[in-house]
Amino acid sequence: AVVSTQSTGHAMGDKIESKKIAKKANVNIIPGFLGEVESMDEVIKIANDIGYPVMVKASAGGGGKGMRICWNDEDVKIGFRLSKQEAKSSFGDDRMLIEKFIDNGRHIEIQVLADGKNAVFFPERECSIQRRNQKVIEEAPSPLLDEKTRRAMGEQATSLCTAVGYKSAGTVEFIVDNNKNFYFLEMNTRLQVEHPITEYITGVDLVEHMIRIAAGDPLSLKQKDIGINGWAFESRVYAEDPFRNFLPSIGKLTSYERPSGEHVRIDGGVYEGGEISIYYDPLISKLVTWGKTRKEGIDRMSKALDEYIIRGVNHNVPFLRAVMENQRFIEGRLTTKFIPEEFPEGFQGYNFSPVETKRLVSTAASMKLMESQSNSYSNTLNHLDLVVTFNEQNYHVKVHQSGNDHIVTFENDKDTQTVQNDWKVGATLVHGQVNKTPVILQVVKKLTLGYQLQFLGSKVEVLVRTPRQFELAKYMPVKKHTHSTNSLNSPMPGSIISVAVKEGDKVILGQELVV
Repeated sequence: AVVSTQSTGHAMGDKIESKKIAKKANVNIIPGFLGEVESMDEVIKIANDIGYPVMVKASAGGGGKGMRICWNDEDVKIGFRLSKQEAKSSFGDDRMLIEKFIDNGRHIEIQVLADGKNAVFFPERECSIQRRNQKVIEEAPSPLLDEKTRRAMGEQATSLCTAVGYKSAGTVEFIVDNNKNFYFLEMNTRLQVEHPITEYITGVDLVEHMIRIAAGDPLSLKQKDIGINGWAFESRVYAEDPFRNFLPSIGKLTSYERPSGEHVRIDGGVYEGGEISIYYDPLISKLVTWGKTRKEGIDRMSKALDEYIIRGVNHNVPFLRAVMENQRFIEGRLTTKFIPEEFPEGFQGYNFSPVETKRLVSTAASMKLMESQSNSYSNTLNHLDLVVTFNEQNYHVKVHQSGNDHIVTFENDKDTQTVQNDWKVGATLVHGQVNKTPVILQVVKKLTLGYQLQFLGSKVEVLVRTPRQFELAKYMPVKKHTHSTNSLNSPMPGSIISVAVKEGDKVILGQELVV
């Protein structure tokens, strides 16, 4: 067993029971109803008594399932019904609770180890970047906390463990406002997905201690033994489409190459040729990086994401990579509303700056020169006049070789870019520099007159043509796309739970049809 008794683990793993225990242990809890809500009338009354917004959630839930934020009575009616259905389907337990929703809060959690008598806490993990209440990027420590708040949260977490005689590794989750007031959310009576970042900054093997405690050994760690060294990040790499509201993706991994390097760790169980199916969580891997500083940790994560080759299924690497470049993320100004606030229209892909665009165009021109040289019968080809088209913009450039460098000159402003790259024609990864700034590209597909590339996480088409090819392109017919609007296709495989309309009904925009 990994906890002292089955009843202890069940009590702390149950959101309703754990809140009752937390209140008795003098742990800060979110205002709400400490019990199970059963009927629609009851949940609406309680929601109004608490005051909107409220969170309706499954008592046995986890992973963002069975949870809805409600801003009014109508939201509660829909959210309570759907969350209850989802909880029953996912956990076999449709008991629901309701509590105040802390708007603009930060999700910060405390790792604990306890042997039933003694407990220690570890530096916090911040898990505020979430979609559909499920964590996407975690970091340790948090950019928000100071030592005083860290210790206060840790002491409440360990007092909770002591109160119930908890015996294992666990995580006590809190919601924290910008004034560093914190409130107990729940306790996870297991090892969390994001535990590696705690191991990185403390040097403690949590799994080893968890096993030793389960074997009956007393806790060997003292609180004074646990410090903070550096900064660690974890990106959850999912088989999902960030361009379609993060819908899960299924299929075969036709190509799969993991990044490597110093302080880069990947926990994952997939392999090239393997299937991503509808029957399991779409998590491909956990990508973890460490740095001496927060910036170094972010830079290392950016490089690892650039080198991560995944083909055959849609994945969220483009989104993860865009977050690494987001100024608000870099400054550490996080809340659980980060994604809807920074991407209010949904994720549309990375927005390239003029400087980044020139790096991409210059590297593509350099690649074209290398490709032309490999196809040439002589060794004298050392320059090309090209028109590079990206994002519906045409860039007239001249590229010539100077020693090991390629000098790219933009004709419109006479700007020059010095490119160095190690690309081998036909290879997937391109490592290089443009004006001494590192650039990493992936060649997703070779086009007839250019390349489909992955740059800063996003797939882009870059046409690289001679001036004559560019001139003749205007005579090529444009393929027309037709759309059918008289049918409804499911965006992904699933089960139909309920049908809200019947044949012959008239429907309006936004009306619920099928769940």
